[in-house]
Amino acid sequence: MSISRDSRSRTLRNFRRVIASCCLGGSALATGCGIPNLRCAQPGPVMPEAYNWNNGTPFGSTSSPSMPPMTSDIRSAQPAATVAEADTNKKKNSLFSKITDTFRFSKKADDVKLEDDSDNLGNPVSKGAAITASRASQSNRDVQPASGTKEDGMVTVASNFWLQDSNNSSTGNGGGIGAADPEGGLSNQISNDETVRDFVCAPGENSALIPKTAFYSDPYLYDLINQALIGNQELRILAEEIRIANYETYARSGEYRPFVTGGVGVGIDKEGQYTRGGAVEDQLEVAPDRAFPEPLPNFLVGTQISWELDIWKRLRNAQQAAALRYLGSREGRNFVVTRLVAEIAENYYQLLALDNRLATLETTIKIQQDSLQMSVAKKNAGRGTELAVQRFEAEVRKNQAERTIIQQEIVEKENRINFLAGRYPQHVDRPAVTFVDLAFNDLCSGVPSEILQNRTDIRQAERELAAAGLDVRVARARFYPSLNLTGGLGWNAFSTGYLFQTPQSLMYGVGADLVGPLINKRAIQAAYSTANAKQLQAVYNYQQTVLKAHIEVVNYLTKVENYRRSIEIKKQQLLALEASVDAAINLFQNARAEYVEVLLAQRELMEARMLLIDIKQEQLAAVVNAYQALGGGWY
Repeated sequence: MSISRDSRSRTLRNFRRVIASCCLGGSALATGCGIPNLRCAQPGPVMPEAYNWNNGTPFGSTSSPSMPPMTSDIRSAQPAATVAEADTNKKKNSLFSKITDTFRFSKKADDVKLEDDSDNLGNPVSKGAAITASRASQSNRDVQPASGTKEDGMVTVASNFWLQDSNNSSTGNGGGIGAADPEGGLSNQISNDETVRDFVCAPGENSALIPKTAFYSDPYLYDLINQALIGNQELRILAEEIRIANYETYARSGEYRPFVTGGVGVGIDKEGQYTRGGAVEDQLEVAPDRAFPEPLPNFLVGTQISWELDIWKRLRNAQQAAALRYLGSREGRNFVVTRLVAEIAENYYQLLALDNRLATLETTIKIQQDSLQMSVAKKNAGRGTELAVQRFEAEVRKNQAERTIIQQEIVEKENRINFLAGRYPQHVDRPAVTFVDLAFNDLCSGVPSEILQNRTDIRQAERELAAAGLDVRVARARFYPSLNLTGGLGWNAFSTGYLFQTPQSLMYGVGADLVGPLINKRAIQAAYSTANAKQLQAVYNYQQTVLKAHIEVVNYLTKVENYRRSIEIKKQQLLALEASVDAAINLFQNARAEYVEVLLAQRELMEARMLLIDIKQEQLAAVVNAYQALGGGWY
């Protein structure tokens, strides 16, 4: 599953040729033919040899905000082993402690070659389909290579975002999914399942090469992905678009071959007596002592051949451009598959988050109902007021109303998944898990040049760019003369009895036409300039696609780590809030605290739990999107 340094070097060289491409139609033009000059593309940003993680700020550096020291009371609420393990984890390297190391790889001046491709119909389009933008370009510019270390070396990426404690692993969920916590409490789950280790990837290793069967190990999620790949209507629409592009390639492959037509004709003709034709027929005999019949029948059987000699390769270039667009449409469908898989997984984890939000709300309602009963008891005993009772009851009713909203969100999220899977509304099977303890697979980003091979949208943009370069050649060939050969062979007679008498009824003809534009070339000049403009659009679209891909990789991988750090801090905040709720309830029972303090403590605890679930959901979404941004999910 690793990619060699030579392969990466060739890929990077290909990228540099593509982003430097301008005047892809060629510069050796016959100016006397009235061909406009081509406009050249502006060079795009040079692809870096190393990722710039977190805008250059190392993860876990002293410049990052630090967590305030915890009081002895809060620390005493934790088990001793948990406190010791949390202190140990602080000393460990964070997720991306080595991620800022320079990615190094050798640069060999090898010519770039793409794999041979062919269409489904067996047409000889493999050479045309393999024409890359670097072969189609005849650029007069050169992009300077990116600065960076060029020696051979190890590619290191910190990985394994969070490891789950083996004691909390679930049996039957797959993917290291933790067991459910029916009480919704997190006091016993701090840093045990958030331990981070550094993972050194072998040179060229990239998570995009991990099949989705291995990356999405949750059986419920993987079953949804399989259903979506089969039943999603958008994928079916794209499959038909691929067929249309395939048929277009097949049609173009016949345009540079001879056209042979055959037919049979029957007619009748009557010339006027006082016309040239009628006077001639009156003086001639069709056979000895036999005049032309009146009216005159006409029977014809023959074939006709026409062939445009593809001198300037206009027709072949058009066929190869269609073949490249066909292959690009396949890559486009693969990209939609990766997006579909990522959207299914993202919605699935959002659904799990909603389940946990609902469970948290249920737990909060139960605690508040206990406080309500306590306030009623204190009122009846003359130790409390009606105000406390009404405030607690209002808080319970507020959360009960919020519960119905979350239930509606669950229904909508389930139906979104059902829509993506191509099925009618139904329940989405999923495990009952402690959401904040979900573990996931390792991610390795590899080197930036590998993304050119793994991202299907980049490969699609590259094929579109190559096809646009061929379109320029097709438009330029229209300025030159075209040579057409025509010929015909058949039998023609006024009676079927004489139709196949040879050589009397035999007819044939051969001709050649050399036709070229002389005056008023505005139409072909405009078409040529339009093809040049579309070519520049393809160049800039390729540059934009590559730039967007690298930004997505950095954004999502950085988000995973930053949110992981936030989760660790939030868990410790949650411990403090749980302790404060217990203390507030005890003080309220002993008439040493007001009901407002209990309400605020319970409300802050619930909000912290909800926020922790939201942060975890964003982290899981970042993992899913990072896997898709690296190019994974379509195997």
